[in-house]
Amino acid sequence: MKKILFASSETHPLIKTGGLADVAGSLPIALSELGQEVRIIMPNYQGINNYEPGRYLCTVRVNNCDVNILETHLPNSGVIVWLVDYPPFFNFPGNPYVDEAGLPWPDIGDRFALFCRIVVEVAMDRAYLNWKPDVVHCNDWQTGLVPALLSLEHHRPATIFTIHNMAYQGVFPSTTYTLLNLPGQLWNPNGLEYHGMLSFIKGGLSFADRITTVSPTYAEEIQKPEFGYGLEGLLAYRRDILSGIINGIDTSVWNPSTDAHITQTYSADSLPDKKLNKTVLQQQLGLPIDAETPLFALIGRLVDQKGIDLVLSCLPEMTHLPLQFTLLGSGDKSVELKLLNFARLYPEKVAITIGYDEHLAHQIEAGADMFLMPSRFEPCGLNQMYSQRYGTLPIVRKTGGLADTVVDTLPGSMADGTASGFVFSDAVPAALLEAIKRSLVLFDNKPVWEKLQRNAMSKDFSWLNSANQYMELYREI
Repeated sequence: MKKILFASSETHPLIKTGGLADVAGSLPIALSELGQEVRIIMPNYQGINNYEPGRYLCTVRVNNCDVNILETHLPNSGVIVWLVDYPPFFNFPGNPYVDEAGLPWPDIGDRFALFCRIVVEVAMDRAYLNWKPDVVHCNDWQTGLVPALLSLEHHRPATIFTIHNMAYQGVFPSTTYTLLNLPGQLWNPNGLEYHGMLSFIKGGLSFADRITTVSPTYAEEIQKPEFGYGLEGLLAYRRDILSGIINGIDTSVWNPSTDAHITQTYSADSLPDKKLNKTVLQQQLGLPIDAETPLFALIGRLVDQKGIDLVLSCLPEMTHLPLQFTLLGSGDKSVELKLLNFARLYPEKVAITIGYDEHLAHQIEAGADMFLMPSRFEPCGLNQMYSQRYGTLPIVRKTGGLADTVVDTLPGSMADGTASGFVFSDAVPAALLEAIKRSLVLFDNKPVWEKLQRNAMSKDFSWLNSANQYMELYREI
């Protein structure tokens, strides 16, 4: 049995802004089910949906601040969560990174530097908790200083640093280094210095014993300039300790045979039942009810990363093809307006919902026939896994986790039963459109389409799979 301290800036369902929270809320549970002793540590934000108030454990003094540690649990699990409670930093409305107006916290460097210091005190068993981990598992730049600070300690635990998205690095002016009162010996180009700036993520990349990211393909991609964001050289240098492990999905929440959000539950053995979800969805969205017209869907943030510009470029032609298209998401305002305009011009073909609605997201996964995910980059991605579980075939670009989880429908993969979607390579509208047209051809061949749906639904995307791979890493170090 290993003792694992899992450090994260967000954890679902306590507080969530993105995929990191899903990992922090699921992987520790899967690890504890494998018999490990896991503790999650995160800041005590005002915005936490606290299911039980944190119980006071102790006060730790770091950098002239008295910081409380409170204890709660992940809902519906025995996993303990330690909340780092320092009201001058964390007791404000907003999310972990921005205030109510959506502006980044001006003292965000101070906040996460303090958080990292407390993680180190807990890791070295100097926080009066009488518990010392074997492994400290850090996530993204907000915890990047932890491996760096632990590198100065004797008899320290092993460290793993997981990259969820290389685009976010926590880079601050050099003056911040002095203001944060960080140890002088870490200020050099092999340490936390990055072109004369302070880089939190470099602490993780330079000092962790192992680096992981959320898919094998993304682990390769971040060693190249396009995805490495200036740190590809360092990542390539440390490639021997860098690996990719696909995130799991919550198979109890995303399960078509038990999903309370959908009109009709179904499984791979009762595929005809899926059709009722499509009928209800078409009705709900105001689209013509027709089981034979393929319904394409997209759920996601309307930002460049997600390839939404490719979809906009394809829409004029899509409105002339025998299909319907629905989208649920929000983001770039100009993109929202263009999409709503298409829905106004082609109400028989296009239905757009701006915002996010959990209930509708499940109904779309169950009711659609194809799911579009033409991301320019996608470290892991979850929707392509949800879609396959629901027999909704994903159309994805060959990048990151999408390349690792969707098998393109080709003669070979159809013959061996692994085909589960449609994959295209170039981030250009023509390539996406060609994949859409390929899917339309096969949709008309019902026996083939049902075979593809069953292939997709039989895949194992559970967290147990991922947790076993992390366990291997913990054993190695």
